Amino acid sequence: MSNIISIENLVKRFGEKIAVDHFSLHVEEGEILGLLGPNGSGKTTTINCLLSLLQYDKGDIQIFGKPMSPDAYDIKSKIGVVMQNIAIVDTLNVYENVDFFCGLYINDKKTRQQYVEEALEFTGLTEYKKYKPKKLSGGLLRRLNIACGIAHKPKLVLFDEPTVAVDPQSRNAILEGIRKMNREGTTVIYTSHYMEEVEELCSRIVIMDHGKNVANGTAAELKASLKNRETIRIGIPNLSDDIIHQVKEINHVYEAVRDEDNLLIRCDGGEHNLVHILSFLSDSNIPFGHVSTEQPTLNDVFLAITGKELRD
Repeated sequence: MSNIISIENLVKRFGEKIAVDHFSLHVEEGEILGLLGPNGSGKTTTINCLLSLLQYDKGDIQIFGKPMSPDAYDIKSKIGVVMQNIAIVDTLNVYENVDFFCGLYINDKKTRQQYVEEALEFTGLTEYKKYKPKKLSGGLLRRLNIACGIAHKPKLVLFDEPTVAVDPQSRNAILEGIRKMNREGTTVIYTSHYMEEVEELCSRIVIMDHGKNVANGTAAELKASLKNRETIRIGIPNLSDDIIHQVKEINHVYEAVRDEDNLLIRCDGGEHNLVHILSFLSDSNIPFGHVSTEQPTLNDVFLAITGKELRD
């Protein structure tokens, strides 16, 4: 596969503050790349530099194998942007909004009409095409925002929090639409704070923090990088320190602690950890009650890498 995006050693300062610190990123054709990071990590600044909406201090950005610049209109015509904030014209109806934004790239009236109709069908807005935005629900507005961003059939689309504050049905429709676009050949960069969405949708994930690329891989690869590979909770009446100490001696158990009437066990790898632990309890005639086991999530990875401190 060829690189659709190549960012090398990008640096962006705002006065004394370094917002993007020698950040590098390569996005291959056909990927759905999840770009994650806490507030203030540099995601938005990086995207604005990528789109040549901001001048940067150092680095190289190429899109479709060509240097990106403010006047690179041939490149920009192949890019779609769907930002978190709804960007539509309140005085235009749904059809007119999509036609307006599509018209920024497509001059031929007949082609534009076809593209607009296809974008409305793609986002499920055909029956609403005469509605003004003020009559649309939050989910429909999000879908209109997407239709405006993708109507010109871009080869690369950047989605910034496209499912914020929408109901589950609208969220599902949006995610299914992104998958369909990708199957048809569109490369996607997707930013979100909904970790379950990113894990489900994205073929690869990059985590930014303090302007740097701090993690890169599939969801499975990132989860495999954690020390805690499995958390087991077992209810044990009259849990003693001796039991806790013995459980700690079991292979791959790196932590065993009391959590009220539960034994909380963390394992750093291995297979069949629960079987081994329950076998020990049975062989030792130690009664136990409820049992649960959890695998790490992408949210666990995110917190492990970026920390739990609140960000502005």
